[in-house]
Amino acid sequence: MGRTTQRECGTAGRRGPDKERPAAWSAYGKLVRLFRERAGLTQQALADAIGYSMEQVASVEQGRRPAKAVFTEAAERVLDAGGALRVLQPDVDRAKLPLFFQDFALLEAEAVSRFSYDPMLVPGLLQTEAYARALLEAHFPPLEEEAIEQHLTARLARQSLLTRKNPCVVFSFVLEEGALRRAVGGNTVLAEQLAHLRECSRRRNVEIQVMPTRRAAHSGVNGQIVLLETVERRQFVSIEAQGFVNIRSDRDEVSEFWLRYGMLRSQALNTEESARLIERMAGEL
Repeated sequence: MGRTTQRECGTAGRRGPDKERPAAWSAYGKLVRLFRERAGLTQQALADAIGYSMEQVASVEQGRRPAKAVFTEAAERVLDAGGALRVLQPDVDRAKLPLFFQDFALLEAEAVSRFSYDPMLVPGLLQTEAYARALLEAHFPPLEEEAIEQHLTARLARQSLLTRKNPCVVFSFVLEEGALRRAVGGNTVLAEQLAHLRECSRRRNVEIQVMPTRRAAHSGVNGQIVLLETVERRQFVSIEAQGFVNIRSDRDEVSEFWLRYGMLRSQALNTEESARLIERMAGEL
């Protein structure tokens, strides 16, 4: 039987009481405290040694605040943690993502190929920091500033998949032309975003195609699609809309979406034509 996962993001960015704090944050914090006490350091002494405030160290230890990678590297060095904190960092980062997206992010982290069609926006893996921030700031209901920073950090951390070598991930992105003309954050932000797309497309494991607006009807008009294949050759399809993610693994269903995506690639501009179109759009700003 296929697997379906659906989650709602109505509480994205709004953490509840202590019991709702991500388990990864709590586990990480307990390890920091254990290593700190073994080293005979107070919270203030550790804070001074790694360049953070005592309040920040206390928040991390209590699982109230996620550690960033720079915190982890400094703590690893000062506490001689032997990689125990470093190995938890991906889980800490993933827990910063909206709840509805976390199941998908786990599968994405195991992928050896990721193919997607995005009709509305540049996908998160290709977003610049300014573009991603503009989207998060436009969220409604409004997110608290701390939540924006957490989601932004996690979104940018996901982009390490583009450069991962073991195993390398093969990417195909089909982007709707209208999504590339949507001036998220204003023309300056959009120009930077288009330039970033051109840089990403030069990577050997990344292909970017544009679906031109002149093709009025095509096989992706029903919405966004993400296709994943893991190192074990398991295949999944993910569909996201308005804060809901539906992940399917039924072989027949997934096969149909792979066929649909193949048609999408044939209907879009090829990679060279797409690159020229992106350059022209950037020149118009």
